[in-house]
Amino acid sequence: MFDLKVINSVLQQLEDERGIPKEKIIDAIETALATAYKKEYGKRGQIVRAKFNVDTGAAEFFQVKIIVDETQVKIREITENEEKDEAPKEGEEAEDDRVYFNPEHHIFLEDAQKIRKDVIVGEEIVFPLEPHDNYGRIAAQTAKQVIIQKIREAEKVSVFEEFSKREHEIINGTVQRAERGNLFVDLGRTTGILPYDEQIPGERYKTGERIRAYLYSVEETPRGIFLRLSRSHPQFLQKLFEIEAPEIASGVVEVKSIAREAGSRSKIAVLSHDEHIDPVGSLVGQRGVRVSTVMSELGGEKIDIIEWSATPAQFVEDALSPAKVLSVEIDENEKRAVVEVSEDQQSLAIGKGGQNVRLAAKLTGWKIDIRSVHGKGGGKKKVHDDEALEDDSSTGAAEHTGGGLAAAVEEALESAAEEKKESKSE
Repeated sequence: MFDLKVINSVLQQLEDERGIPKEKIIDAIETALATAYKKEYGKRGQIVRAKFNVDTGAAEFFQVKIIVDETQVKIREITENEEKDEAPKEGEEAEDDRVYFNPEHHIFLEDAQKIRKDVIVGEEIVFPLEPHDNYGRIAAQTAKQVIIQKIREAEKVSVFEEFSKREHEIINGTVQRAERGNLFVDLGRTTGILPYDEQIPGERYKTGERIRAYLYSVEETPRGIFLRLSRSHPQFLQKLFEIEAPEIASGVVEVKSIAREAGSRSKIAVLSHDEHIDPVGSLVGQRGVRVSTVMSELGGEKIDIIEWSATPAQFVEDALSPAKVLSVEIDENEKRAVVEVSEDQQSLAIGKGGQNVRLAAKLTGWKIDIRSVHGKGGGKKKVHDDEALEDDSSTGAAEHTGGGLAAAVEEALESAAEEKKESKSE
């Protein structure tokens, strides 16, 4: 009935190229065969199942009946004058909430026990059906549609499972196209979206260009799998350092916090769990090669690497680097730090547009006030970190044709296998 060479070739192709297990595809074939059989030869309410032997190409068909008792169903008498189509439909409810008994769908317990003594209500009894080789064009077309739909559903599940495991990791892709500022990235089996607000300001991307991004979220929607990518997320910075610095990947050096203004400047606080390992040096690398590699990936974004401290005053002081701090006064109740710097260090402590103090506040979690000291015994000028704060989004009619069904099944499988190639060429 079937061309086994075609069937097995397509099964292997779909498994290799689209990650769909052979069992899922065989299940799709069986569902399609059962659907076609019921459409061509079945009766209303009948449950039809098919069993496809991939080694021989033979297909067997079965009718399934649900075992019920008198408390679950209601008998409806059909007069001779009533048409066949007036018979109860599958699951149609009677007036007292019981479903109407349908002999094509149900079997009473006492009758089922004559076939198998150990059955109970709710179980299924399976009966073989007469096989057929001739199917109408409509039935064959229906089978084809069922297979294509089932394969798409199986691929959707496969893609979701694969990328869910890679969520919150760095992922590589190729720029496919730009649309309304959003970037569509080819990830192999599917497409990810790099939204405009998740891109690094000032970066420009070309079609066909290789790109790395942080897989921010994986969502299953009615339209398919939605993969949200980001290059501006603070975690993208951390994941890049995990690649460059084995000490982070192994857990010897821990990233405690990150403050980032993508494309401009970032601060990252690190802690070593081994007194013999310098946490800052681990990220900088020999001759600065590690941090330089990360900066290059981020388009030259400046990165301040700071050793984390459990002492708030020390942590705040280090976070304001490269400015030199005279003193830090901590207010635990308001979680505020008052920092004194010399007059010539004030602009450095605050940073261009307040960036340095703003990032330091985000990194430490403390509100920071900068006070400049005008010489010995001189006056003081106070600047709050919140004066420099800006909105930040980074911290986020049937013709009977013998063999038509087999041809439709094979055509559907080949069509599904070709979908991948067509989408690639587009």
